[in-house]
Amino acid sequence: MEEVSAGASTVTATTPSSLLLPWNLPLLSAILAGALAQFLKLFTTWYKEGRWDTKKMLDSGGIPSSHSATVTALAFSIGLHEGTGGSTFAIAVILACIVMYDATGVRLHAGRQAELLNQIVCELPSEHPLSNIRPLRDSLGHTPLQVVAGAVLGCIIAYLMGKK
Repeated sequence: MEEVSAGASTVTATTPSSLLLPWNLPLLSAILAGALAQFLKLFTTWYKEGRWDTKKMLDSGGIPSSHSATVTALAFSIGLHEGTGGSTFAIAVILACIVMYDATGVRLHAGRQAELLNQIVCELPSEHPLSNIRPLRDSLGHTPLQVVAGAVLGCIIAYLMGKK
């Protein structure tokens, strides 16, 4: 609480820093964008596969990319809130670029390799020592379209949350 004295009367003002939870617009935008992207995967899975799969809300991979939505919302919100000339914005943009590049590069290819390895293991004879291992996770990365969809979602969320 902040007290402002004006002559004989004292006014108490509530500042954002005195709230129980801090009001950090970039942080809240990023969290909301990531959570919304994960929630939307329920509907994109239903549209694509014709079934409801609640596990998709916790999985990586799929459309929209929640990683891309999160880092894009963070960078976009910082740009709107603090301007684009500061080092905070520069760090957020570089972080966003690295995350989105990694999603379409290393993680996507690791997922494709996991698919091939799972297929090879399935074709092994049942007496082979590796025939009973648990399958590798193959939904790791994103296609460029999935990353762009996440980035657009992140920008929209940051913009809407930043409007006064």
